[in-house]
Amino acid sequence: MESSKSVFVKIKELLKKEIMLSVSVLAAVIALFITPPSAALISDIDWKTLATLFMMLTVLEGFKKENIFLPLIRFSSKLSTMFGLSLFLVFGVFFTSMFVTNDVSLIIFVPLTILLFRSGKKEKYILPVISMENIAAIRGSMLMPFGSPQNLFLFGKSGVSVWKFMLHMLPLNVFSGLLLILFIRILYHKDKSEKIVLSSETTDTRWSADKKKNRIVYILLFMMIILTIVTRTSLWYIAAIIVAVAVYIVDKQLLKQTDYVLLLTFLCFFIFSSSIAANPTISEFLSKSVAEHEYWWAIALSQVISNVPASIVLYPFTTNLSALLYGADTAGLCSLIGSLASVINYRIYIREYPKNGLKFVKAFTLISWAFFAIVAVPGLLLSAWRF
Repeated sequence: MESSKSVFVKIKELLKKEIMLSVSVLAAVIALFITPPSAALISDIDWKTLATLFMMLTVLEGFKKENIFLPLIRFSSKLSTMFGLSLFLVFGVFFTSMFVTNDVSLIIFVPLTILLFRSGKKEKYILPVISMENIAAIRGSMLMPFGSPQNLFLFGKSGVSVWKFMLHMLPLNVFSGLLLILFIRILYHKDKSEKIVLSSETTDTRWSADKKKNRIVYILLFMMIILTIVTRTSLWYIAAIIVAVAVYIVDKQLLKQTDYVLLLTFLCFFIFSSSIAANPTISEFLSKSVAEHEYWWAIALSQVISNVPASIVLYPFTTNLSALLYGADTAGLCSLIGSLASVINYRIYIREYPKNGLKFVKAFTLISWAFFAIVAVPGLLLSAWRF
């Protein structure tokens, strides 16, 4: 009895601490009352995305543990101003998100940002800069079909060529990049030349010779994961097994460090979206409401279930796929829930600063809404440009 009570208390404490997990669990529970659980519901969950996220989170924990980001740290140490360093970090996210997906780019650069700013005693800039990295991930990834899960899903359904897809996304992508430069400039408007000096402990780090095998394994696994994403292979589950087995052999303790809370959060959101789509009454309502209003529907619904599930739910009812894409790729600027990449950013930050969850939400909301206010109308106007 005491044991079960202790487990209940731990779960309660976890939900209280993990706000996004609490929201996703509540959404999943409500959804299961709307559509009772079934085999079809389980099969509709995006297990491929969950497996890919598991692989990335696990392998990149290995990257951090074995300091594989060292070349990035050394390059960053050559940038002596906060403006230059922030520009490098934000656009590192912007461009890498095009090729390794927006969530992965954040997993790479947000921990690096925290490490560097801590080292240089510039922690007051961490929140605004990682908030802009969040925007960079959302707006950079929109250019490529495989830049984000919703792009990958909708590109697969569109039947258009890669080049036509990129042509449609290019104007907003370039505009967003220019706007990010302006935002970074505003952040350092008092002193564009503000200096940062990294501690010798950070810049003088060396790779451990006896861990060379570990580093090689993690790099090879990372390359396999990217190949799995880019090729859209149906053998993704084999890749996930390979990652789990390889990591267990190399360093089984690493498997305990994977962010399973984040994986559970994603799972709950997918349960919610699958349940909603399977309900006949809701499906009928969406059939009548979504067509020709895809842009705002994508933005609004994403604030409830995030943009990946929203894209899956809305696709069968859309008549303008480009509007759905623009909306889904803009939705993450409105709230944390709007994009699963934002949830990842939040999770990375509060693992380092557990008591600063509310501060993150305030900074994220202020900066993202300012950006959204500028790009929302251009996105709406471009929605008329159909595939």
